[in-house]
Amino acid sequence: MTFPEAFWQGVDEFNSGQFYPCHDTLEAIWLESIDPDKTFFQGILQIAVGYYHLSNHNWKGALILLGEGTNRLRRYRPEYKTIDVETLFSRSINSLQTLQDAGEERVAEFAAKYGLSGDATEPPVLPLPKIETVQNPK
Repeated sequence: MTFPEAFWQGVDEFNSGQFYPCHDTLEAIWLESIDPDKTFFQGILQIAVGYYHLSNHNWKGALILLGEGTNRLRRYRPEYKTIDVETLFSRSINSLQTLQDAGEERVAEFAAKYGLSGDATEPPVLPLPKIETVQNPK
């Protein structure tokens, strides 16, 4: 029922917006894992890469990876081990839908709204998801 130590490093990286390092950390444990952990780790790392793509204004890459990541996490809802999957899933789906509705021509604007642009002059107005733990895991 526990995760490897590197997973928690990946969680810290994800939660602090270090999406590419999070991908690297989780990919290393994903490659060595077996299901059901393997698909769970892959879903999170794909969501991280989706936000990384958004930070680079890569609209298509963000849509694809957010879509694939949330699709992989769908079966782990509402929680997996000690992780609140439902909150991560719903916030990531919300980001995906917001980006789809906005369209490619507004990707830079939405990256800034999520606080993912180096040139952002305003504080983030849209919340990025966080990986949170549940109080009393089932």
